[in-house]
Amino acid sequence: MQETTTTSTTPEVITEAAKNVRGINRFFNQLDWNKIIASVINKAILILVVIILLTIIRKILLKLIDKSFTNKKKDNYSENRMHTLRTLTKNAVQYTLFFIGIYSILTILGVPVGSLIAGAGIAGIAIGLGAQGFINDVLTGFFIIYERQLDVGDHVVIDSIEGIVNDIGLRTTQIKSFNGTMNYIPNRQILIVSNLSRGNQLVVVDIRVDPTDDIDRIMDIMKSINKKQIINITDIRSEPTIVGLVDLGSGNFAIRSNVYAISGSQFGVKTQMMTAYIEALTKAGIKLPTTPINLKV
Repeated sequence: MQETTTTSTTPEVITEAAKNVRGINRFFNQLDWNKIIASVINKAILILVVIILLTIIRKILLKLIDKSFTNKKKDNYSENRMHTLRTLTKNAVQYTLFFIGIYSILTILGVPVGSLIAGAGIAGIAIGLGAQGFINDVLTGFFIIYERQLDVGDHVVIDSIEGIVNDIGLRTTQIKSFNGTMNYIPNRQILIVSNLSRGNQLVVVDIRVDPTDDIDRIMDIMKSINKKQIINITDIRSEPTIVGLVDLGSGNFAIRSNVYAISGSQFGVKTQMMTAYIEALTKAGIKLPTTPINLKV
């Protein structure tokens, strides 16, 4: 019984398959291949023209931006500020050209971009929610630059990240840590900015001493060094002040000297001040503790 059923259905399957093959052959035979090939070549040429045209426009605009910022007077803007504004302008131009290129290519391919955007419905809401972060990044980046919170080259602390501002873009800010790590921070996540490059920075120099030594003599020697270092160190922006004897804890004492220096030069100034103090005290026959000295600024 089963053999009879199988035998009877086999010709029907073959007939149906042959009918489908003939239908597919008819479909392909009815196609105007010359027209299709011509259309593909035409669209490919148009896309290539758009890409070349946008590439040329990009190069021209970037050169004009560089030239305009080079010729711009720098009376009211620092070099870092000019670099920041130039980078932001370049990013804005490149983002704009990118979206124009995508829109043009989709239009050439026959994709109804306007209809898709207008009739997206739920998908449009999802895209809008996804784009919300991008919009927040752009707006936050704009206000960061407008309010001059950051400039390229500034020494900053953002959250737990400390380093030098390498670039400020429309979406992200790049901070290069002192160990060489490049940190990419979305602009919307920048809530508190500690900019250490605005104004002079305090440099604290502690010279550890034996409390049984002549403290007044040591302070006099350090004061004489202060007068010389004001002239020798160009980054100093205030007269060094001898605070006096301070307790470092654990039975350790030091004579503290404070001075203000140009932001970014604190470590160099501290090293030079400490070297001058130690050399002068050593020449005067004063023996200093040999335990490690804390170089924290």
